[in-house]
Amino acid sequence: MGETVISLLVGVAFGPNGANFIRPGDYAECNQKGVSAIECRDNLNAITLNFSRLVLGVQLVLAGVQLPSKYLKKEWKSILLLVGPGMTSMWIATSLLVWAFARTPSFLHALAIGACVTPTDPVLSAVIVKGKFADHNIPKDLQNLIIAESGTNDGLGYPFLFFALYLIKYVGLGATSGGVGDSMGLWFSFTWGYTIILSILYGAVVGWVGKELLHWAEERNYVDRESFLVFAIALALFVLGTCGLLGTDDVLACFIAGNTFTWDDWFRLQTKDDSLQPTIDMLLNVTIFLWYGAYLPWDHFGDNPVISTWRLVVLGVLVLLLRRLPWVFGMHKWIHQIEEARQAIFVGFFGPIGVSAVFYLFVSIEFIEEHLSDEDGVPRSDVKDLAKQFGSSSGSSQSVAL
Repeated sequence: MGETVISLLVGVAFGPNGANFIRPGDYAECNQKGVSAIECRDNLNAITLNFSRLVLGVQLVLAGVQLPSKYLKKEWKSILLLVGPGMTSMWIATSLLVWAFARTPSFLHALAIGACVTPTDPVLSAVIVKGKFADHNIPKDLQNLIIAESGTNDGLGYPFLFFALYLIKYVGLGATSGGVGDSMGLWFSFTWGYTIILSILYGAVVGWVGKELLHWAEERNYVDRESFLVFAIALALFVLGTCGLLGTDDVLACFIAGNTFTWDDWFRLQTKDDSLQPTIDMLLNVTIFLWYGAYLPWDHFGDNPVISTWRLVVLGVLVLLLRRLPWVFGMHKWIHQIEEARQAIFVGFFGPIGVSAVFYLFVSIEFIEEHLSDEDGVPRSDVKDLAKQFGSSSGSSQSVAL
């Protein structure tokens, strides 16, 4: 068992639904005078969103650093198959399942929910492809492919999500202006042009400059060993902060920055046998799932007008079986790292949903509150229950993570 499952269960046991030792409401100032229920909810959502962003950013920089020299350039065909037709198939399949089981008002809503659980989570991927068990059972080439795919497609969840959200805004049942042209114009210009392409360029520049600066400092003995080892963490925090100011895709920029930072393999080889990065990795994994276990409204699983408990369980099982496995197995012969059918089944079934799904869930809710609500914060009629459906999706994602 990975530490994430244990941490989630401990979070439930010690959270408000258990011993009440971990109280997320206290961190969100919910118990202070003058703080309304809406403000409490917004504070909790903000903490969860930014905590998830922090964990993803650090994990993705570390994932980029772990890959061999020039890996994205050398293995672009295999990665492109997984994040192109593979990811698109995962998105459509999951959306169809959500549409069938969650009673969404339209297929556009299902596409938005499906986009949240499409990316392969880098946090849970790291748990599976690291350690003695992985070294004995998973070939190194396959480990690197899984790390590269989870890092790449996690940042590429934005186009799938905002394709649906822009259509809901301008073409959905409650749309009052715009049309397909406006939604696709924003999708190509802002989502692809600004959010994705700028993030790739920015991450590459920051990673390259960081590598050169560290080289320069290390050659002149300006940096001690402790600061040298923690440089990748500092790089992640810098990229997260600056991308937050720019409003770009910070998680994708973090992965590109990490991979560019170790483009010549220098930093990876220098820190290969050090335990600091794996320790930080494990601490972040444990902490974020402790928070999820304590934060998630588990009582809503049995009292949800959008989707019943049995439908949620069936949806989780079908997502496990149909979201990824058929598509990866169908194209594994064109991916040279997958040498046999058994490995294809493993890679196909192995598509964990976790932190990235929760992250995109809150990005979606934030979009609804900012762009699909009136001045008083009341959501548009066609999306008033969409946040509940996103909540059901996150619950399904946690069951899949287990």
